[in-house]
Amino acid sequence: MSDTIQRFFDARPESIGRARAFTADALAEWGLTGRAEDVRLCVSELATNALVHGTAPGHGFLVKLDVDEEVVRLEVHDSRRQHPEARQAADTDLSGRGLTLVAALSDDWGVQNRTPFGKIVWSCFKATGETTV
Repeated sequence: MSDTIQRFFDARPESIGRARAFTADALAEWGLTGRAEDVRLCVSELATNALVHGTAPGHGFLVKLDVDEEVVRLEVHDSRRQHPEARQAADTDLSGRGLTLVAALSDDWGVQNRTPFGKIVWSCFKATGETTV
């Protein structure tokens, strides 16, 4: 069995916390607690990137979660086509580690163009033997 849930967030700093809460609530509802902190941290990083780098003026971002028996797929949709790239942050840098964290915590991640504009940054998390929907 599979399920999908999504929510649109305004391009405001408080939307990052709301996206984390939305994700945590969805995972709890589905009974998926084993990887919840990994997914929650990744949505925080991807939503922050969407807010800072991916939203055109007047546009917000969308968080979408898909679950099936094997995988939780997290997607963050935004309005700009420029693809993010993981980089090696210096020890003194205050930012620049988000995609490195996503790569470390998820089982896979990537970027794809969205029609008619924008992009989707996604990450996948293998289920850990929990009961899904």
